[in-house]
Amino acid sequence: MKNYSSILLDFTIRFPNWQNYIWPSIIFIGAILLAPFIARQNLIAILAVAGILGVFGIIFFIRHPGIGFPILIVACLLIPFSISTGTQTKINSAFLMMSLLVGAWLVEMFIINRQIKILPEPSIYAALLFVVSTIVSFGFGQLDWYPTKSASLFAQIGQIMIMVLSMAAFITAAHRMEKPIWLKSLVFVFIILGGIYSIAFIFPPLRHYVNRVFQRAVVDSLFWTWLIAISFGQFWLNKSLSSIYRIGCLVISLSAIFTLLVTKQSWASGWLPAMAAVFVIIFLTKPKIGLIALFSFAIILLVRNQIIQGYVFVGDNEYSMVTRLEAWKIVFQIFGKNPLFGVGPANYYFYTPFYNIMGYSVSFNSHNNYVDLLAQVGIVGTLIFFWWAFETARLGFSLRKENLDPFENAFVYSALGGLAGTLVAAFLGDWLLPFIYNIGMEGFRSSVLAWVFLGSLIFIKYQHKKQEFVI
Repeated sequence: MKNYSSILLDFTIRFPNWQNYIWPSIIFIGAILLAPFIARQNLIAILAVAGILGVFGIIFFIRHPGIGFPILIVACLLIPFSISTGTQTKINSAFLMMSLLVGAWLVEMFIINRQIKILPEPSIYAALLFVVSTIVSFGFGQLDWYPTKSASLFAQIGQIMIMVLSMAAFITAAHRMEKPIWLKSLVFVFIILGGIYSIAFIFPPLRHYVNRVFQRAVVDSLFWTWLIAISFGQFWLNKSLSSIYRIGCLVISLSAIFTLLVTKQSWASGWLPAMAAVFVIIFLTKPKIGLIALFSFAIILLVRNQIIQGYVFVGDNEYSMVTRLEAWKIVFQIFGKNPLFGVGPANYYFYTPFYNIMGYSVSFNSHNNYVDLLAQVGIVGTLIFFWWAFETARLGFSLRKENLDPFENAFVYSALGGLAGTLVAAFLGDWLLPFIYNIGMEGFRSSVLAWVFLGSLIFIKYQHKKQEFVI
């Protein structure tokens, strides 16, 4: 009887490349075994598959980090996959994809290279400090600020994940874009996919079909703000594009503007941030045209004040404004319990019933990122956030003086316009840092666009430099 060694040797002679089939076979057998459980939406089976795919994804993105960013756009806009958490919110494909990109970078830095390398950029320091302040505020959130339960631990962790992964997206884009081709791919994949939706949405018969294909991101403010800022910027400034592509970018931006000003004119979170983005781009490149446009707009509003009625005080906007002002007053009272660090991520939602809002004692959120920040992370976290915004804007303005190629130059101005629009949108809703009990994790599909595009400004600055802060 042959021993084990001779059997293995004989098998190797007959099948010399058998080692190449081990992992595919394991994956195939594992998929067969887990398929019935996945079909029944068994959480353990789904997490097991997600874990396996996550490991392979991290390995892939360690080797090819830049390609992850255009894939992220596809995940944000088209991939419906999500994992249930057992609560009202789900971890969607955009959240998972961004987590893979961040995870790949951290694994390479901590495990493979065993060296922490951070670009010496103030906005990155601000982003890291915001993460620290969020965790500190989470600690304060465990205190009994009111004689009632706070948000569940899952909800608090979910809110922390949104805040931390948002800043991580910004930092990761700065470090892992790798090559200019991936930034171009990121931009034009977004313009093409966003343009398909925007143009199709103009025609009522097509809306049903594109709404079935595209995910939640297309109904959020920052999708439209950045689509208009990026596509208009490429049309306005990228002289290296052929005429047909520039006209295509113009058509896409005009179709989005038409949708916001005509089809969705009552949606202030749609048209106001987008118009702010366009105005900033025009004003920074052609100040005289920008001033003329602003002056003309002011004259029109003074002469035809019904325009204000048509775009601002239309639908339920007037009622919404009144209720929001009342809500902010109450949230400010909750913020007063711990002004420095807030009452913790997600918690204030359960403290609002202690106050009367227009005759009701109910849980509500502020619909304003800045008020949310004060309540959740206090003055410290809010000031750090504004420091991040200031440093990001300062970086964008400094890049205007650099010798950039036409694409990069157009992108820098688009990012400055997009930042302005994003900050306006943050005042009108929790669009930039989605609140777990309102827009929730699904809002990350569109909010991550802002973080990645803004992080790309740092990539542009340092792509030709080897300047890193090593710990």
